[in-house]
Amino acid sequence: MSDRIEIVEVGPRDGLQNEDVVVPTDRKLSLIDHLISAGVTRLEAVSFAHPEYVPQMADAEAVMDGVPELEEVSYIGLVMNWRGWQRALDTTVDEVNMAIGASDTFNLKNQGVPTQDSIDVLTDITREASGRGIPVSATVATSWGCPFEGELPIRRLVEVVERIAATGVAEIALADTIGVGDPWSVEERIRAVNTVRGDIPLRVHFHDTRNTGIANTYAAIQNGVTVIDASVGGIGGCPFAPAATGNIATDDLVYMLNRAGFSHGIDLGRLIGVSGELEETLGKPVPAMLPKAGDFPTP
Repeated sequence: MSDRIEIVEVGPRDGLQNEDVVVPTDRKLSLIDHLISAGVTRLEAVSFAHPEYVPQMADAEAVMDGVPELEEVSYIGLVMNWRGWQRALDTTVDEVNMAIGASDTFNLKNQGVPTQDSIDVLTDITREASGRGIPVSATVATSWGCPFEGELPIRRLVEVVERIAATGVAEIALADTIGVGDPWSVEERIRAVNTVRGDIPLRVHFHDTRNTGIANTYAAIQNGVTVIDASVGGIGGCPFAPAATGNIATDDLVYMLNRAGFSHGIDLGRLIGVSGELEETLGKPVPAMLPKAGDFPTP
């Protein structure tokens, strides 16, 4: 295993998009600034989803106009379709991530088209992005289970990942969108997709809906994954998946990695402070445990 884990902070996007409170642009920019100060260097900052369906992300362009331009920080913009890609091009995003549901029903409800149609769009985006020097990644939603179809067969996941790999994306993420995975199925599915992804790096995106997210992350790391999505304070979820509560908490993940001796570049004390500020913004406690318990006490 590598001794370094890259954490992709998704709080400003996947975290805030499922909150009842629509956070003002200036507070989003403050959150991003403080995350960077804590050591975050790669973060999903915005989504170019339709504002009617995801009103929390309606100010994506304004957010990208206001983020600090730092050579060491990479900003990711989520897109759902060609229109989202065109919007992303009008901003300063460094990377684009396209979400694609592994189940047709979820993709239809999330993006209005079957899975293969989204993969076709991804092919066009990747082709155009290569000429512009913009890395494109793909997140395979419902990689473990779908709220409408149930358990996702492994053969279906492998088929979808194989088609996505053929588009030439720079990275593929497996997402447990509704938080139904377990460590044993994580190992099984990572091994399965490893047979078709070639040399494309693999990332994982776990939700802690059923309190298995951190355990699933451990299983992914044990099976060679070195890029992990996480959300400050554990906020977030998917507005198109019933009861899909928060992502794994960056705070809790950093603590686990610290105890195991992995490097990642994030200062846990500062990150806990960011979660505290986030609680004030949202007007409620965040789900993460570390802001409540604190770091390992020293004598």
